[in-house]
This record gives sequence, structure tokens and C-alpha cells, in this order.
Amino acid sequence: MTKTDIRPVKLPDDKQKTASHALTRVRAYLAEHQDASQIHVSVQDEGDREPLALPREAVELLASLLAHLGAGRAVSIVPSDAELTTQQAADMLNVSRPFLIGLLDAGEIEYRTVGSHRRITASSLLEYQRRDDHRRRRVADELTQLGQEMGMI
Repeated sequence: MTKTDIRPVKLPDDKQKTASHALTRVRAYLAEHQDASQIHVSVQDEGDREPLALPREAVELLASLLAHLGAGRAVSIVPSDAELTTQQAADMLNVSRPFLIGLLDAGEIEYRTVGSHRRITASSLLEYQRRDDHRRRRVADELTQLGQEMGMI
């Protein structure tokens, strides 16, 4: 498997407006063509003038990408089956590499070893993140309920 490049892309300030304008047009098109499974896009180039057909899902992903870039956020696209190094995975979770290693050793995140190196699929990392978010919400709800019962809230 090839190494995955997850470096985020962030637009300079002068290009964020262009992304926001494109987002407006893409969202309008998607709203007007809700039943379309394919979106036809015109691409201006020297050769072929035939409209480019794109799957609706790809255009919806493009809209999400434009929204983040237009808002000044950095964006990375990582395929779900991409194998990440422990440092890349730690960066995606915004935790230290030693903390991530602890999660791996505790069985919280699935991984495989390649020689002496650990590799984590993006889908395993996202599954852990989903479970952790759910656990945090549940604990926050319990704390809120305890606070209400004790008359603190």
C-alpha cells in the first residue's frame, strides 16, 4: 500500500471568496436538480466541449469541501481504506503519538503491524472517534442529570 498524504489544504484569503461563490452555485444547482443522480458540468478547455457527468455524491462532497475552504478551514481528503502511520493518526485525532499508542495497545483502535510499524486504517480511526464522541455525550448527559437532581442546574 502506498503512503497516504493527509496534509491539509487551506486557501489563501483572496481565494476563499471564489470558493464561497462556487459553493453558492453548486448548492443552487443541487437544490434545483434534487432527483438527478448525475450532475452535468461544463468544463472550459481547448478540446472537448461535451459536458462532464459527475455522480451526485461527488458533487455533494465538492459542496462540503467548498464550504470548509470558503470558511477558511484547512481540509484533507482521506480514503476510508487509507493506512495511516501512528503520527498521522495522532494528528487526525489531535492527540500525542504516545497517547495514540496507548489507545492501540488498549484495543480501542484496530491496527495491523507491518514489520515493527503500526498501521491504522482511516475507517478504524473514524469508528473510534464516533464511539468516543458518543461516550462523551452520554457522560455529559449523565452529569447534567445529576446536576439537575442535586439542584445545581
